[in-house]
Amino acid sequence: MRIGLITDNPGHPLLSAAAELLRAAGHEVEALDPGSADEPAGALADVYLLKAHTPRGLDLARRLEQRGAPVVNSAAATTLCQDRTLMAELAVRAGLPFAGTRTFATLAQWAAGAPMRSPVVVKSRHSRRADLVARVDGTAALGELTGSWSEEPVVVQEFAPNSGWDHKLWAIGDQVFAALRRSELSPEGRGPTLPLPRLPAGWADLTRRVGEVFALDVYGVDIIATADGAPLIVDVNAFPGIREQPGAPEALADLALGRAKG
Repeated sequence: MRIGLITDNPGHPLLSAAAELLRAAGHEVEALDPGSADEPAGALADVYLLKAHTPRGLDLARRLEQRGAPVVNSAAATTLCQDRTLMAELAVRAGLPFAGTRTFATLAQWAAGAPMRSPVVVKSRHSRRADLVARVDGTAALGELTGSWSEEPVVVQEFAPNSGWDHKLWAIGDQVFAALRRSELSPEGRGPTLPLPRLPAGWADLTRRVGEVFALDVYGVDIIATADGAPLIVDVNAFPGIREQPGAPEALADLALGRAKG
């Protein structure tokens, strides 16, 4: 089998480990850097893994799909996860426990008419590296944030009291991996990723349901436990890093081969 990696970082630990497993089993693995490579001519790979989320990466994935190549995750599913407004709308329609989300054309627009009744979480509408994710507790913090991000399209989510730790759940096919990570919104800032040997009942099935709703094969779900212990989804990511999770490279290699044969 031939497996293509659409990525500008083929040395990423998850990708490189899965590629080693595939090559050891006699399969061919090739990396396509969407920032420098043209669309491959001639025969296509049996499957492509889309790790790049840039416009050029998504465009390359779409063109490969149009030629009949299977892409994991699809360009459409990956694109949807980059728009936090569409993400929230789809989650709510599907009955998923997703954080209440409002959308504003710019941060300045929201700041001009938003009485600060309680803490909120403000995020860039369009997910990308170094985007805006911040907790706002009052008008002073809002004013400071607006000074740097006034024209940024944003979503505003109600802040749900929680322990300050995010439950990081990742899925590769039907396999679910989990860890704890201190929220970047906590006063101490983001800390190390800690093992989470046991998930609360039903959370693994909830994660798989997210994959069904969003048509994702490799994805991450950020969940916080609210004051009563109920899960609340705050973000969904297409093809995240999934670092230091035993069994993840094997699961990715198996998924790639399954999609290639399918």
